[in-house]
Amino acid sequence: MSPALRDFYENPAVPVASGPDRSRRQARMLAHALNTEGNTVATILDIGCGDGTAAATALPFLRGHRLIGVDWSQDALRRAARRLPVVRGELTDGGLPFADGSADACVFSEVVEHLVDPDAALDEIRRVLRPGGHLLLSTPNLAAWYNRGLLLAGVQPVFSEVSLRGIHGRPGREVVGHLRLYTARALRGFLTASGFEVVRLAGAPFHGVPRVLRPLDRAVCRVPSLASILLVHARRREGAWGGV
Repeated sequence: MSPALRDFYENPAVPVASGPDRSRRQARMLAHALNTEGNTVATILDIGCGDGTAAATALPFLRGHRLIGVDWSQDALRRAARRLPVVRGELTDGGLPFADGSADACVFSEVVEHLVDPDAALDEIRRVLRPGGHLLLSTPNLAAWYNRGLLLAGVQPVFSEVSLRGIHGRPGREVVGHLRLYTARALRGFLTASGFEVVRLAGAPFHGVPRVLRPLDRAVCRVPSLASILLVHARRREGAWGGV
């Protein structure tokens, strides 16, 4: 990661949470997956935990399991440590301080869109997951219902950015550092190619949608390809190890 990007993500003013609704939906998906496997205590890594807000929202749904926050930002880890156990790690080869196959599940929320090298990140997550282990990933949807209309009008889509210094050509006021965006089809293909089997793809609303449009945004979640946020439950394929 470049020095400019590191400085950007260490800035306390940069948003590190994306709303409780997505966190609750994701936690319910993971809890259901774990409950179908019995009552064993699962080790869950919240990779890119930020300030721990999302983990705090998810914890009531994951009682009895071990949740560990992982981030490379020292500032984020200091804040997250008030909510859950944390460790520092990076999404590079061997950058997560966990043994091969030691995690039962990884939560990867609103992170992949910030990465220069998402392929290396998925390789490292696959390494630490046990065979059949769960990946719960969420990311903004490039093809969200309103983005389709904005593109037709020649407006830069919501979630996309052309600069780390300011907003240009799209709605919104916050610079959040998005480098990559996915459609539902692209995300499914990317995960499959990275050694995962997609179990379920669902949608979640976006907290930044204007209040008057929020009922519509929630209703559209029934069609994940149009939803604001994409939620994916995937499992590490048996035999998928190292390079795929």
